[in-house]
Amino acid sequence: MSVKIYLLDVTGLRQESAAEKKEFECLCERLSGERQKKIRQFRHAKGRALSLGAGLLLDYGLSRYGLRERDVAMVYGADEKPYLRDYPELFFNLSHSGTMAMAAFSEQEIGCDVEQIAVPDMRVVYRFFAADEARRIEEAARTGEQAEYFYRFWTLKESFLKVTGRGIRMPLNEFCIHLGEPIQVEQDGEILDYGFAEFACPGYRMAYCTERAKSEKEEKPEFLSWEQIWGIN
Repeated sequence: MSVKIYLLDVTGLRQESAAEKKEFECLCERLSGERQKKIRQFRHAKGRALSLGAGLLLDYGLSRYGLRERDVAMVYGADEKPYLRDYPELFFNLSHSGTMAMAAFSEQEIGCDVEQIAVPDMRVVYRFFAADEARRIEEAARTGEQAEYFYRFWTLKESFLKVTGRGIRMPLNEFCIHLGEPIQVEQDGEILDYGFAEFACPGYRMAYCTERAKSEKEEKPEFLSWEQIWGIN
């Protein structure tokens, strides 16, 4: 099983000048009408930029398989998780936060999450996280790593929820992430058969989760440049 991870900083899509607005529209026109509609549903420029960035990463990732976002038909499963109707052997997932968009591709079900690091809200931890996770985050405060551990757990948990397709229908404290080699997820006293990988870049944590074990060769995320995005015909 291979996994491909792509990241894009959408700072260049701020739409503050006439030139940036023109470039933004040109990029939108490369995508499907459905994606363009999603982009324009966001009221603020930041949300539109992130939605466009996610769409561009989807388009780029699909181009590696000889496909294009504007040409494929989407169907939706549980919690509106999207699938490629005519290519059931290819799975993808999207995420965005801050100024970073993320896309993940695999031949198995996959979920991904990227989060911009901020001061963690421990009320969220005590209310929604499993007891063992909360303990690890509390302990990390002693070494100044509380924010890092909070977002490690957060991205791993979100990626698991997204790969299952259950989303908010599964409470966050219904399962527990165990950090280690390998990272594991436990539910009702049973270790489930899912694979995880996590990454970091300045100001962000990210993770992906796949059904069953992940590939033996851990794939590193690829940070795309605007030249690569524009280079897709």
